[in-house]
Amino acid sequence: MKDIFKKYKLVIKFIVSFAVVYGLMTLSYKFYLDLSDGSKYYPDYVTNLVAKQSKLLINGLGYKAEIAPHEMEPSMKLIINNKFVARVVEGCNSVSVIILFLSFVMAFSASVKSTFLFGLAGSVLIYAINLFRIAVLSIGLYRYPWRSDLLHTVVFPLIIYGLVFVLWMLWVYYYSKQQKSYVKSA
Repeated sequence: MKDIFKKYKLVIKFIVSFAVVYGLMTLSYKFYLDLSDGSKYYPDYVTNLVAKQSKLLINGLGYKAEIAPHEMEPSMKLIINNKFVARVVEGCNSVSVIILFLSFVMAFSASVKSTFLFGLAGSVLIYAINLFRIAVLSIGLYRYPWRSDLLHTVVFPLIIYGLVFVLWMLWVYYYSKQQKSYVKSA
């Protein structure tokens, strides 16, 4: 058993680090959501902000977008040209995806500075692409409502999770180059 741990030490370290970071960040986010009472920012601050920014982006693309709190559930209704097309729910705000991304980056960490900078840049990129994704999805649902299943369950998750995968691969490539230069200098 000791030989197995020795042989797979790096893999075990990665899995444990990922699980701990993911668990802590997820619990922190759940704690944040539990504290959000929805009185000022409905349903919570980040989801509300994403809805507002998506509305601005859609308006910038030449459509008349509006948002309104949903009466039946904790979400924001997204309305284009007076037609209700989508709900912006907590799962649409990209926080869970950013937590997943950061957990991997931190578990496969390099120097504190490069890990922080890559994590920050990747998180901002994920957030921005998510806003673009919501805007394009909403316009797609407005223009092609019969394609809602394809757009919402295949195309747009592929965009956000594809981006995370590409960022992870860039991080592994960068990290492995950094490790090689560290080994050569030692």
